Amino acid sequence: MGDRVRRGTSATGRAEVRRDLVAAAASLFARKGYEDTTVDDIAAAAGVGRRTFFRYFRSKEDAISPDHEAGLARVAALFADAKADEPSASLVLRIGETVFELYTADPALSLLRFRLNHQVPALRDRESASVDRYRRLFTRHLRARFAGRPDGDLRATVTAAAVVAAHNLALREWLTAGAPDDGGAFCRERFRRVAALLPGEPGEPGDELHAVTQRLEAAVGRLEQSRPA
Repeated sequence: MGDRVRRGTSATGRAEVRRDLVAAAASLFARKGYEDTTVDDIAAAAGVGRRTFFRYFRSKEDAISPDHEAGLARVAALFADAKADEPSASLVLRIGETVFELYTADPALSLLRFRLNHQVPALRDRESASVDRYRRLFTRHLRARFAGRPDGDLRATVTAAAVVAAHNLALREWLTAGAPDDGGAFCRERFRRVAALLPGEPGEPGDELHAVTQRLEAAVGRLEQSRPA
């Protein structure tokens, strides 16, 4: 037990314990089923106690979900540090790409999560709620960025919706392709296609927000059609 306690006292040790818990949860969910797996099962498989499990996760659902809290914090920090003169399209693409790391860092685990999300309604609903948190966070920061500019609120809403929809589509295509371990190149290449759908900067030539909105609606329609049953 002393070794286990010491293992979680350093940053490296805590990261190791967290990885072990996630791996144990993923393996047990796949082998025993989500409903038949308990927190105690996960803790035992990872070689820690129940109390240790709850130092890292609030529930067994947390143990299989990407660390969206870290992802959201990173997004907020990047918006806060962005230069005012950086084009909004460049900014949202740059920030959106960082979230791919939550998935591409461990392709095998991400693929297992993807399959479990389609099998377990609770996990699917949880992932959908996380997606909406990203959309709201992007919208809030873009509203501040476009404050006082023509159609600022609409521009922020359209841009955030487009970015998050494109992000999800890129991830889904990557996972459907078997989650190739390419450092995220697959996701980035597909995600960057959304740049053509984003509004330009206010007042720039070609900044036709209505036309952009129509293209976005068409893209969302295609996304919905591609969603697995």
